[in-house]
Order: sequence, then structure tokens, then C-alpha cells
Amino acid sequence: MQKTPESIVLREYSSPAGVLLLGSFQDRLCLCDWKYRKMRSAIDNRIQKHLKASFTEGNSSVLDTTVLQLEEYFSNRRQDFEIPLLPAGSGFQMTVWEELMKVPYGQCASYRDLAERIGRKEAVRAVAAANGANSISIIIPCHRIIGSNGELTGYAGGLQAKEKLLQLEQGESLQYRLFS
Repeated sequence: MQKTPESIVLREYSSPAGVLLLGSFQDRLCLCDWKYRKMRSAIDNRIQKHLKASFTEGNSSVLDTTVLQLEEYFSNRRQDFEIPLLPAGSGFQMTVWEELMKVPYGQCASYRDLAERIGRKEAVRAVAAANGANSISIIIPCHRIIGSNGELTGYAGGLQAKEKLLQLEQGESLQYRLFS
């Protein structure tokens, strides 16, 4: 299949936590998201509109690197990703996603913590919505965000996937060590 410069190249990756859709555009990762999430079409439409591109099945060196690094992550050999990213979102969403990247492996934060960190403590619900709109899961670690009460809250890949990712990072005890 011929790849054009306007194409977002897509492939699937079956992770131990569920099936992910991976997408690259102009040598950067723009999609690493749960295939069966409820907002799948809204996320896909946002990415295509933002990048002014359409999806084409195929492969790229960025996708190969992403799969390799995800395999390392799932086998406890990688904590940080080194993949060029191209998130597609509003200015506010980008700010939230940049802050998400600061939550270290093995630690958690709450939506309230995230809102305070970006200087918008009154915007907890907007931060939660931006977190839910993240289309580069695991790498932009939205799974590390929990409720202020310490409970697991919604996740695009489902709470079972979120719990698997947190167990991978924190071990079986799941103490939800908070990032400070």
C-alpha cells in the first residue's frame, strides 16, 4: 500500500492490557490509543482534522520503535519512552498532557493535583476531560491519574487495563504512591 505525506499510518498492537491502535504522521507518533474505547470515532476525527490527514493501514519506523518500546515497558525493561510525539489537541489539552508527562513511573496524581500544577485549580473537571481525550495512552501516562479519594476512576482502556498498568509499574500492592 502506497503511503502519501498526507497519511496517518496505522497499525494495531496487542498489548497485555488490550489492543492499541498506533498511528504515525511525519515521523512522529500521533496515536497510541485503545481500539475499543467509547470515544474512538471522536478521537480519530479530531486527529484527522487537526493533522489534515486521513488514515492508511501500514507501518513506519516510528511505529516499529513504538512497538519495541511498548514491549520493553510491558516486560519491565523500560520506564521512560523515547518516541517523537505529535499530540493533536487544544491548547488546554496540550497543557494537561504536558503535565501528565511529569508524573513519574510508579507514581500517581489526582485530577485535582493536575489542575493545581497547571495553575487552574478550579478546572478539575476540564482537566479530567482533557485527560480522557488523550490519544497517546501509556506514553502520555493518563493511567497514572486517580481520584482525589485514592480510587481508580474512568480510563479509556477500561479500569481493568488501568489497574494492569498500575500493577506493572507499582507491583502487586497497588499503594498508589502519590507524586508530589
